Amino acid sequence: MLILSTSRQGIRTTTTRHARRLVPVLLLGLLAACASSPPRREATYKTSRSALAELPARAPSAASAATANDVLMRAIGLIGTPYKWGGNTPQSGFDCSGLVDYIYRTAADILLPHSSREMAAMDTREVKRMSDLASGDLVFFGNRGGISHVGVYVGKGRFVHAPNSGGTVRLDDIDGPYWRDHFEFGKRVLD
Repeated sequence: MLILSTSRQGIRTTTTRHARRLVPVLLLGLLAACASSPPRREATYKTSRSALAELPARAPSAASAATANDVLMRAIGLIGTPYKWGGNTPQSGFDCSGLVDYIYRTAADILLPHSSREMAAMDTREVKRMSDLASGDLVFFGNRGGISHVGVYVGKGRFVHAPNSGGTVRLDDIDGPYWRDHFEFGKRVLD
């Protein structure tokens, strides 16, 4: 109970004493709230694993295995870089073809065409089935035969790409719901 004094100093002293007593109680309450874990929520979706994850990872050829490894390390190291249309450096961000060009230019000293359509038209070995892809292959996606997206296959059913505005470079399952339906083919650049 707060007893008020008639003097100004008396009111202040009494109030200060009560405030000092309340501070430890409030701190304990805050610490208890911070220490408790949030309530667990059950997932409302099921995650699926790529059917290609069970396949052994493979390099395009024995001669290019070291280069393929350099490409993969560079690609994975860029995960999280912001998407930017027309971007082609980690500082500026990447669009899909800018990302692929940067990876091959800096990790394999290979210059690629500017757009995903031009990359898809390169005179290199085409890989029709996802199960035949090798680490380091370019993977192309589109609709009705038109190419609109490119990424780098890393193996085990996963590829690195710069998917869309507002996103970042990421690793996705190539046989996931969207990508499986839009996969056109792969291109083996490292043979």
